[in-house]
Amino acid sequence: MKWLLRLPSTYLALPLLLACGLTLLAYDLPDGYLEGMLVLALTAMGVMLADAVMGNRLPAIAQFRARRYTGTRDAFVALIFAAVIVLFCLLDLTLFPVPLLDNPSSYATMENGREHIRHISDMCWTLPVIGLLCTRKRWLRNTLIVVGVMFPILVIDRNRIFASLFSFALVIVFRRDENKPLPWKTIGLLALVGGSVFSILGALRSGSLDTVTLPFSAMYRAAPQGIKWLLLYSSAGPYNFGAMVAKHYTNASFLINQVVPFSGSIATAGTDIPLDASNINVGTEFLPFLLAFGPLGAVVAILVLYALLLWSVRRLRPAASLFPLLIFLRVSYVCVMSPFAPQAFIWTNVAFIGLCLAMQTAAALLPNRKADTPMPAPAHLSTSL
Repeated sequence: MKWLLRLPSTYLALPLLLACGLTLLAYDLPDGYLEGMLVLALTAMGVMLADAVMGNRLPAIAQFRARRYTGTRDAFVALIFAAVIVLFCLLDLTLFPVPLLDNPSSYATMENGREHIRHISDMCWTLPVIGLLCTRKRWLRNTLIVVGVMFPILVIDRNRIFASLFSFALVIVFRRDENKPLPWKTIGLLALVGGSVFSILGALRSGSLDTVTLPFSAMYRAAPQGIKWLLLYSSAGPYNFGAMVAKHYTNASFLINQVVPFSGSIATAGTDIPLDASNINVGTEFLPFLLAFGPLGAVVAILVLYALLLWSVRRLRPAASLFPLLIFLRVSYVCVMSPFAPQAFIWTNVAFIGLCLAMQTAAALLPNRKADTPMPAPAHLSTSL
């Protein structure tokens, strides 16, 4: 299992293949829709082949475990960063209605400056990672973990829940003693919590699935409601991608609005895009490129994202430093989520990477009271989790 996590293609190709597989199971696909899924699946297999030929790998798990983060300059800067995020989370909850407690439909309301606050509070997914790696104080570690998980629940942000749990689980695995088995109970619990919260929040945000009119398969219709939400979210992106390929719909404005800040809305709801179900308007990371440049544009976008993933992997070498690790966690997460919605080719993602590079530079300029040398992992990470 650990060798699989060291392959960059695991974070991009496998989710694409899994999403395409789930799409085939969840729908009775109309004629022509399979072509779009073949574009995604064949490109994903090409990415896996590139990994095998070029030998791309993450650093050995032992390097992550040997790295000492607490007490370093990087940890000092990261804790200041975490404090700012916590402050903006509190501002978000005190200055505006809390969707989970007030009105679930208000989760998308970003008026009166909330959008600007949310740009900072959205980075709450980094808090569990910083808490695990950068402090020995149990109360502070637990506080950062709780805030990083609870804030997305309160604002009904399913994407941020997944980002927090994904990063949290990956760091636990990377810091695990190589001679010990993976903490499957902890990983399974995180997966169960993530899936349960996702299904509950999905029902709160969007209501009943009875209003969704898509050609679902008999297997999908027989599944429990919670499983239906997960299947729908996992498969709707490839389904809509295949629909646009089959319908030969083109519209470059979606891509322009996505990559050029403040140029227009990136929402597909309420537009003339010929979705089979107007209330299921999610697409893959590569849908805007498909709409602008056709299937070839989508293939190029997948390869560019793979190149970004390889860059983040190489920045981890040789010593798995903190800020390159945060960059990798972000890039690997947007790769995992690429079958569902655009998160990589957006300005906030670029801004986060730039912020990490700036914090790494700032940390390097601080007085070096303690050398950033590899040390045994803290006790709280080496024990069974």
